Amino acid sequence: MIPLIKPFIPPKEKLLPRLEQVLYSGYIAEGEATYEFENRLSQLIGNLYCLTVNSGTAALHIALTLIGVGPGDEVISTALTAEPTNTTIALTGAKVVFADVDIGTGLISPDSIEANISVRTKAIMVVHYAGMVCDMNRINAISEKHNLPVIEDAAHAFMSKYRGQFVGNNSPYTCFSFQAIKHITTVDGGLLCLKNEEEYLRAKKLRWFGLDKKVPRLLADITEAGFKYHMNNVNAAIGLVQLECIEENVHRYIENGKFFDENLKNVTGVTLLPYYEDTEPSYWLYTMKVDRRNNFIKMMTENGVSASPLHLRNDRHSVFKAPLGTTPNLDVFYDSFVHIPCGWWLTEADKVKIFELMKHGW
Repeated sequence: MIPLIKPFIPPKEKLLPRLEQVLYSGYIAEGEATYEFENRLSQLIGNLYCLTVNSGTAALHIALTLIGVGPGDEVISTALTAEPTNTTIALTGAKVVFADVDIGTGLISPDSIEANISVRTKAIMVVHYAGMVCDMNRINAISEKHNLPVIEDAAHAFMSKYRGQFVGNNSPYTCFSFQAIKHITTVDGGLLCLKNEEEYLRAKKLRWFGLDKKVPRLLADITEAGFKYHMNNVNAAIGLVQLECIEENVHRYIENGKFFDENLKNVTGVTLLPYYEDTEPSYWLYTMKVDRRNNFIKMMTENGVSASPLHLRNDRHSVFKAPLGTTPNLDVFYDSFVHIPCGWWLTEADKVKIFELMKHGW
């Protein structure tokens, strides 16, 4: 079976010596390897204020904390995402308000964002789902008009681009995940990209109980309670090797995605999703709409190819009972969208097989 998702683990001759070096160094917690990983990510993304954490969820939580989101507030978000996007909002005590999606892309609708803004709205959470980048031109304008900060959940969008730059340079808060199955994995981990030094320094304290790591522990004073959200040197060592393997990994997702963009555009029963102006996807999953989705999934599975919508729409979880916002576009989109494999593990023969199966129908 060609899997839908599969972790990329660098060759052992590259990875194991680096892990051994860290494991027997006498310092496996947050330290030099962590800071080197941060610096490399900062150089790659092009943002000075990049902060590693132990999960994408931790990055989201710190961003919400920096904004001051809490009980009585509302955060506009999308139901088409992995659950941590919205459970993290719920953890703050704020109310999740589900904006609708653009029926053409499945990404959060700027029109619906604006329609759901109230006096209680504290922030806007957008999700670059499956590596596709939201309509940030319009979302930026809404953010500026209403003076509302935007958090970009870019867990699926490592090395996606907006206006020619990698995602991580636009909004005041961008959150990445390095969890097991993402573009690059540190087994678990995350990254928070910020826009100014003051919030960067505050976030550094928040990830480590509220302590300043540059101040000796016995002299430190916690002025704001923080979390245990730091990354450690073991995870960072894996990340450093991952960054050396981007050509064999992340670039392969993009190359495969472009193959499907070109070859599936005239396949009967398939509707390809458009990409917004000034955006370039990184294709963590290849997403499209198909007629008779259940038949499509059955046909692909019987022929050894995984296909699935993968994520349960979040407004069906009991934790979000009586959610705010109406989503008629999502109701339609959710019944037809599907993902097919797009990652580094696909061979040329795999791509041709997927194309030929789809061309012959279901």
